[in-house]
Amino acid sequence: MCLFAGGNGVVTFHLLPCSLRHTSSSYSQIRMLSYLTRWVSRGAFQALKGTGSRPQLVKTPRIGNQTLAAAPLPFAGGSPGVRQAQALDQERLLQINWDDGSCSLYPFTWLRDNCQCPLCTLQSAQARRLLLSDLDVHTGMDQVQLMDNKVSITWPDQHSSEFDPDWLKKRCFSPEARQALQEELFLNEREYWDSGLQIPTADFEEVLHDDKAALAWLEALRRIGIVYLRGAPSEQGQVARLSQRIGYLRLTFYGHTWQVQDKLMANNVAYTSGELSLHTDYPALHHPPGVQFLHCVRQAEQGGESEVVDGFHMAELLRREDPEAFNILSSLRVDFTDSGSDYCDFSVQSKNHIIDVDSEGRVVRINYNNATRDSVLDLPLHQVQLFYSSLKAFVELLSRPENVFTYRMKPGDLVTFDNWRLLHGRKSYLSRGHNSRHLEGAYLDWDEVMSRLRNLRKTVRGDS
Repeated sequence: MCLFAGGNGVVTFHLLPCSLRHTSSSYSQIRMLSYLTRWVSRGAFQALKGTGSRPQLVKTPRIGNQTLAAAPLPFAGGSPGVRQAQALDQERLLQINWDDGSCSLYPFTWLRDNCQCPLCTLQSAQARRLLLSDLDVHTGMDQVQLMDNKVSITWPDQHSSEFDPDWLKKRCFSPEARQALQEELFLNEREYWDSGLQIPTADFEEVLHDDKAALAWLEALRRIGIVYLRGAPSEQGQVARLSQRIGYLRLTFYGHTWQVQDKLMANNVAYTSGELSLHTDYPALHHPPGVQFLHCVRQAEQGGESEVVDGFHMAELLRREDPEAFNILSSLRVDFTDSGSDYCDFSVQSKNHIIDVDSEGRVVRINYNNATRDSVLDLPLHQVQLFYSSLKAFVELLSRPENVFTYRMKPGDLVTFDNWRLLHGRKSYLSRGHNSRHLEGAYLDWDEVMSRLRNLRKTVRGDS
């Protein structure tokens, strides 16, 4: 296991067996640094190597097309100084040769578009002031020079731009550097798991009050998809407290928070004591909530165990075992519906893929809830049977015992999980009126969660 020191104790995160680890970077040619390596090695950038205060005028060379060697990855221990900067007029590229022997190429137009001077960038908001209508997308470059290890450019209209080497290198256009920066920004690596999952576990109060503990929580939530918090008070209001650690809750038609109890005239199948099959929440919305909190206020005397499955892992298994089924579920849009009255009256409709993939074919979201899958099926007649056969194959894969992790919550336990990735369910339980099982739930969006994660990295590690 891996220990993360916190301000009031130690937060324990149980890591998965190596055989179950999977990273989404298998879709690129680079293997990203592991989470633990990033935790140990990443820090503030080293001081940039200076080149003296006198400007170094660089003669514009007349050479052919350049190919970019593999540039060092951002965040791998600091950015070296610039050895040489030269404008390639014919290709309209700026070539930077770094002290470590690598080189980077930058398009003239991109450099002019991203000028960092006060006229072009509002520094207080880090927002672009330069209008696209004022940008010459075919601009040349009059002169490039090095001063104090900064790259200074004079444009044909005599406007000047100045760039720090670390800013440039972080934005290198090589495939390796682009992949590394995207991973740093979005943390797209995932660790897949099955019924042998050891849920990462942390202390509720420590996550609330210690930045290192909060950062470890959110990074594990992103990477593994589920984190268990213990020690919350056994009363309502704790999911709202936890949300304030991030930002704010996602309001839905069921309210800012909602009470999962056995209710008369239930407006949702979750508000019964019956079994809940594996599902994601709210595919009836075109943008379902990204993260879900569930806090156990009171547990049933009998039954009520929780179940979770790694939907991304199962989608990849389906892709391997039944490619046709995967293609059907990732290409056909299925109708979902939800109607009733709660926070207000509602009647929602959506069309979603059961398996959402991005432009590179990576699985990015699962949309499946059998209870709200609509009787409306907007498919050509010849695709209906294909759809049912494919969905059946996926559900059977989800339900295999070796893929399902089962756990039982105790009062004061609070589980946080990725609603775009995990499918969750519940076994039926014995209902005893007002003293029966009671969970309080809430949603957040990944945009807010990732925003807090990035800010915590700046606070804890000094990430730029």
